[in-house]
Amino acid sequence: MRGRFAPSPTGPLHFGSIVAAVASYLDAKAAGGEWLVRMEDLDPPREQPGAADVILRTLEAFGLEWDGPVLYQSQRGEAYAAALDRLARDGLVFACACTRKEVAEGRYPGTCRNGVPPGREARAWRVRVDGAAVAFEDRARGRVHQDLSREVGDFVLRRADGLFAYQLAVVVDDAAQGITDVVRGADLLDSTPRQIYLQRLLGFRRLRYSHVPVATNAAGEKLSKQTGAPPVDPASAGPTLCEVLRFLGFDPPEGLEMAGPRDVLAWARARWDISSIVKKEACAVLGASEQDECHVTEKR
Repeated sequence: MRGRFAPSPTGPLHFGSIVAAVASYLDAKAAGGEWLVRMEDLDPPREQPGAADVILRTLEAFGLEWDGPVLYQSQRGEAYAAALDRLARDGLVFACACTRKEVAEGRYPGTCRNGVPPGREARAWRVRVDGAAVAFEDRARGRVHQDLSREVGDFVLRRADGLFAYQLAVVVDDAAQGITDVVRGADLLDSTPRQIYLQRLLGFRRLRYSHVPVATNAAGEKLSKQTGAPPVDPASAGPTLCEVLRFLGFDPPEGLEMAGPRDVLAWARARWDISSIVKKEACAVLGASEQDECHVTEKR
């Protein structure tokens, strides 16, 4: 097994970030596997100078030691371009002149599928999703299904500003790093069918996925830089890790928060079971009903 944690360097880690890091770390290490760190620095305008180094130092302070070198997506442009060229040779992508505003809501209508309209300039590249539907078994929440053709439409692989899209980059990097298992927040659940679809088109192995509940603030908003989530304090790693474990369904014994972070993680690693994360909690994050198959309709 090989898992990974892939933060974006838009600011320091907050509680929600540590939840995702700890869950992916425990899942890999409990199985005797490796845990990698990837810096998703694909979007320079959103990045904060020095944030990548702060993130890595915070992980170290929390006892979250990674295996192998850190991969930086900003250095992977050639690999993403090669993947896009491969899809282009197979006739699976097309140039698109549509703006974000024109496709702000709902499924992409296929405006440029048969060529850019006269008088318009190609701005991005999209992948065709002709009749594509994806279903997979999420280890934390059961069966998930999304009809890409009906609910999403052709999605962007290279943006109008020339930057490669998250969906393409993450698929290429997961394959290159030999990732087998992805554990991340349920806010990224709607991206997973698109990534599985790209894995299929590029001939990559399908990964196993687990989507854990996301931490929210008092207003019910996902903790993030945009919602004012405070950074975690490396000096309080033990107590914070115990709070993370409680969020994930553990019941740490009294006094464990006084232990060092490595001891806290060792305690949790011996008790880790991804199936203990209640499926209905993950479904509730996306506003889905409690049922055997949680149908994804949220779009990105």
